[in-house]
Amino acid sequence: MDGFGFIHERLDIELLILYILNRLPGAIDKDTLTELTISCDGGINYFNFSDALGVLVTTGHVSCVDDKYSTTAKGIENGNITETSIPYPARVKAERLLIPIAQKLRRNDMIKTETKPAPNGGYSVHLSLSDGSGSLISMDILAGSESQARQMAKKFHANAEELYAQIAMLLMDET
Repeated sequence: MDGFGFIHERLDIELLILYILNRLPGAIDKDTLTELTISCDGGINYFNFSDALGVLVTTGHVSCVDDKYSTTAKGIENGNITETSIPYPARVKAERLLIPIAQKLRRNDMIKTETKPAPNGGYSVHLSLSDGSGSLISMDILAGSESQARQMAKKFHANAEELYAQIAMLLMDET
């Protein structure tokens, strides 16, 4: 039995998936894409979504790299051409649902962390923060162990903006 909603056909679900992916600044995992798509319209279920996503990957409209999905050039072009055929309520709901995910993807893209064994022992931790147009801060820190390095990278990622502000204030303090 079909659920309530405007979208029931596989082609319509494919168009909605392209619509969602075309509006995100980066690739997303399948669980997030599933939740977004199903939340946009009551007529979509998991099985129909999975079928539609599989077709999009097979036809080269969507790529999957490291279990993250994004549109290809073909998917962008075809999605842009056909997006007005998606029911208006589903488009509006998609736009609303995409805001926090797009913000998170943009933030994650501006914060980079890397840990690797240091040549003389310990672990090197590279941390950087950009504002989208250039680097705000980039530093390397030596950690005593791999677990310390991972902890530093995790804390920096979670608090990059605050740490940058604190470092800048310390460097500008005239006392």
